[in-house]
Amino acid sequence: KQIVAAGETYYKKLTKVQAADARDALSKAMYGKMFDWIVKTINIRIEVEASNIRANIGVLDIFGFESFAINSFEQLCINYANEALQQQFNQFIFKLEQTEYEKEKIEWSFIHFPDNKDCLDLIEHRINGLIAMLDDECRLPKASDEKFAARMYKDYATNP
Repeated sequence: KQIVAAGETYYKKLTKVQAADARDALSKAMYGKMFDWIVKTINIRIEVEASNIRANIGVLDIFGFESFAINSFEQLCINYANEALQQQFNQFIFKLEQTEYEKEKIEWSFIHFPDNKDCLDLIEHRINGLIAMLDDECRLPKASDEKFAARMYKDYATNP
C-alpha cells in the first residue's frame, strides 16, 4: 500500500486478507466504472430523434426482493433495480391511469396494489438511504462494517 503525505511517499505492507480486500474493492470499482461507461456509450450510439421512434420495448421484472441465506451488494443492486422498475410500472399503469379515470369521470373499480416507495426511499434517499450511508462510510477514515451497521441501526431504529 502506498501512502503519499506532505510530499513524501510511504509504503505499508498489507496482510493477505487486506490485500485481497483491496483487490476486491478495486475490481468492484473498475467494474462499476466500466458498466457506467458501457451504458453511456450505448445510450449515445442508439440515441435517435423522437420522430424516428416507431416502437418501444420494455423489460420488467416484478418479482421483488428475494430471500437468500447470504446476500451480496450486487444482489442488493439487482433487487433495488427490480423495485425501482416495479415502482415505475405501478406509477404508469395504475396511479396515472386511475387519476385519468377520475378526471374523466369514468366508472371503474379502484385497483389496490402494493406501493414500494418506502422500500425505495430506504435504499435511495439522498441523505439517509442505504446507498448514501454506504458512500459516506466508504469515504471516512477508519471506516468499518461495524460503524456502518451501527449507523443503520441508529437511523432505522424507528423504521418499520
